[in-house]
Amino acid sequence: MSNHTSLEGKRILVTGGTTGIGRATVALLAREGARVLTFGRHRPELDEAIGAAQGGRGSVVGLTADVATRGGVQRAFAAVDEKLGGIDMLVTCAALGAEPIHEMEEDEWRYVVETNLLGAMACARQAVLRMQEGGGHLLFVGSISSEIKAEGESVYAATKAGLQAFAETLRKEVADKNIKVTVIAPGSVATPMQPKTGEEQKDALANGQMLYAEDIAEAIHFALTRSRQTDVVSLRIEPQIQATS
Repeated sequence: MSNHTSLEGKRILVTGGTTGIGRATVALLAREGARVLTFGRHRPELDEAIGAAQGGRGSVVGLTADVATRGGVQRAFAAVDEKLGGIDMLVTCAALGAEPIHEMEEDEWRYVVETNLLGAMACARQAVLRMQEGGGHLLFVGSISSEIKAEGESVYAATKAGLQAFAETLRKEVADKNIKVTVIAPGSVATPMQPKTGEEQKDALANGQMLYAEDIAEAIHFALTRSRQTDVVSLRIEPQIQATS
């Protein structure tokens, strides 16, 4: 097809672009010519991610900010306005893992909810306000945890189920504004969020029990580059052997 959406010059905000899926996504989008802005909580990881993404046709800039806070989201979108001059696409990757709710302190599980769900919602609102005239694309990285409901993931699964419902409903609310909405729902991915050690993750990858972060970045790229009339609503991606409990 010749009518795929080009990422050349697209202004894209990637939340949580300092590690894991976010970092792989930032590198791929910049390689494809996008103008990427990303943010995370820690400067060393941010600098490493930006350095790893250099050399492509596009560009990458970043800042430290916390998506779980109002101030962090405001800072990120002030940077979008200043450094990108607007936004064409939003990719929300920022997320934290969690223990069962009764094994976490109140502030800890609330912070996970604020990061995984409220932060994504706040970023979506800011993006929609900026996309109302020219359209755009919102892409949320969810999780199959919202469907498999594995033991030990009560808090995490709740945030991802909420994100899925939010995205699918928001899609109907902004379709007339020429704004696409997509959810990518990965299974097990070898990222720092996983409780497995580096060696255990290496074995899981070799045995088809985990995906690389780059696998999900490629799926994100696929969804963002479909034709104008095509909206990838939901895309579920698992390793060949996915644990379901």
